[in-house]
Amino acid sequence: MSKLICDIKDHSLADVGRNRIDWAWTEMPVLRALHDQFIREQPLTGARISGCLHITTETANLARILKAGGAELLLCASNPLSTQDDVAAALVEHYQIPTFAVRGENDARYYHHIAVALEHHPQLTMDDGADLVSELHKNRSDLLSELIGGTEETTTGVIRLRAMAADNALAFPVIAVNDAMTKHLFDNRYGTGQSTLDGIIRATNILLAGKTFTVVGYGWCGRGIAMRAKGHGAQVVVIEVNPLKALEAAMDGFQVMPLLEAAACSDFIVSATGDKHVIDHSHFQVMKDGCVIANSGHFNVEINIPALQGLAKKTSRPRQFIEEYQLEDGRRIRLLAEGRLVNLAAAEGHPATVMDMSFANQALSIVYLWNHGKNLQNKVHSVPENIDNKIATMKLAAMGISIDTLTEEQQAYLTSWKEGT
Repeated sequence: MSKLICDIKDHSLADVGRNRIDWAWTEMPVLRALHDQFIREQPLTGARISGCLHITTETANLARILKAGGAELLLCASNPLSTQDDVAAALVEHYQIPTFAVRGENDARYYHHIAVALEHHPQLTMDDGADLVSELHKNRSDLLSELIGGTEETTTGVIRLRAMAADNALAFPVIAVNDAMTKHLFDNRYGTGQSTLDGIIRATNILLAGKTFTVVGYGWCGRGIAMRAKGHGAQVVVIEVNPLKALEAAMDGFQVMPLLEAAACSDFIVSATGDKHVIDHSHFQVMKDGCVIANSGHFNVEINIPALQGLAKKTSRPRQFIEEYQLEDGRRIRLLAEGRLVNLAAAEGHPATVMDMSFANQALSIVYLWNHGKNLQNKVHSVPENIDNKIATMKLAAMGISIDTLTEEQQAYLTSWKEGT
């Protein structure tokens, strides 16, 4: 039994967790290279970091390299249903990283864990959804003077942080890891696309081919989900409020219509917007019998679950991750994973290959903040371009891919305005 202060489900799961962490490690060559670099250079010596992240195998590998670089690290979960309990056990037992995360924890325990992460007196934060930063500003403002900076992993969190910055409420600089090209173009699109379909299929075991599959939101996550659903043979419908994204979806070959219209014919509806109640009371009233609804956005507010509960005359649990609501007229609506992130609650989250780049951004951005955060404005910053390019170069090399470079003549042409026809 570890002597570390922690709150996890079962210490005996540690060996299973370590095996899975090592399996993911084989798919994360950029992190492996950074691990060697961090051991040599010790770029985070003396840094206290609190991370509020999904406690998965990939996150564990990020934690490994931060600790290898000299950081004093503490982790808590960023979602009550995303924790992999064997990974939490391995983090404590094999990597000696204090971890506070239990799959299925209630809201009180979840926020207690965040409070513990703040008691760590972090100088740097890593967030996925901005709950840690939000709680810090709302309830532990006494700690703000110790903060140098933070990173944010996901779209929803960046939205919240930009709102804080717009209100002049953000008290330290935060780097939007989500906005890095090597993050959202790959993690959000390919990672979310594959893992969301994985979660839906594991939860339901329903064939997607021939079904009508509606995706609410056509950002990078929605693009990935729509692309993968189409690959499974589904008839894909896209819902959008942004005319440019709606036009793009239409020209990508998808049907585009209002959700009220799509709800009546959809077999599956998946939200990926970062907004509240995008699947709402009016939609439940017209959904076809047996419609499966799921969320791949960060918080469970995308689906108006209280409204669905209010319409139901009875509920049942036909499978592990499915709550079936039977309405007064006999129609059944099937909610997956309590409306939480279906790819993490009903499956294992994004594949390690894409998280390799996302977490390389986290690691290098944390080092950048440790070195330069005190000189940055209290706002949301982009990942420095040189970090983005470095990660892309490292990933290509790991994949055995070579690319061309510009000649001196070509470089001169691109920077000149005099040469023309």
